Amino acid sequence: MAAVDWPAYKAVLFDLDGVVTPTALVHMQAWAEMFNDYLASRPASEEQRPFTDADYHAYVDGKPRYDGVRSFLESRGIHLDGDEVVRLGDLKNDRVNEVLERDGVEAYPGSVALIDHLDALGIKQAVVSSSANAPAVLRAAGLYDRFETIVDGHVARDLALPGKPAPDTFLHAAEVLGATAAESVVLEDAVSGVMAGKAGHFGLTIGVDRGAGSALTDAGADVLVKDLAELVPDGAAGGAQ
Repeated sequence: MAAVDWPAYKAVLFDLDGVVTPTALVHMQAWAEMFNDYLASRPASEEQRPFTDADYHAYVDGKPRYDGVRSFLESRGIHLDGDEVVRLGDLKNDRVNEVLERDGVEAYPGSVALIDHLDALGIKQAVVSSSANAPAVLRAAGLYDRFETIVDGHVARDLALPGKPAPDTFLHAAEVLGATAAESVVLEDAVSGVMAGKAGHFGLTIGVDRGAGSALTDAGADVLVKDLAELVPDGAAGGAQ
């Protein structure tokens, strides 16, 4: 178990995909299908290699959708105008929605156990996700009402908040919950999200290793866990729903 003095904090800020729900796998597959279809349409002389899991972690994981499109394609020397970036990003979003509607999603049991534990302690919680799908994912997982606020891609756009690795979305969520950055904990599985936690000088930034591994500690994670159940004190998870 990773020991965290939870009562020392007023707010806990969860990333969604890969932290609360395993939808990172859905996003990864949707990105791969969209990008590989697009790369196959490029001139044969470019010899573009397929999008990989490593590309996902390096260029799109945790970032706002259109930033992810630009970041990956620029890594391949492809520079598109804004309309084409939006078109590709929206194609990816459509694929995610299709999977959610067809298959639903179930939260990680360890994440639900931590949410329950924090509820019992009276610690406020928020979801901070670059995804515009966050409310739909939380509803599908039965967790929408468990968080005091959800700062998603739509909120970031409406408030002109730069996305991760900038800390602004996390800082906004902490403010909504009535906490300072120093009084808040960030939970992230993406390198860009960990970087946002460190840039915002949050009290604690916890990396959740769903595949990024030591890259999370290299980015500044104070604690690294495989599952959020590791953050629940022994004997406190019995009431998990």
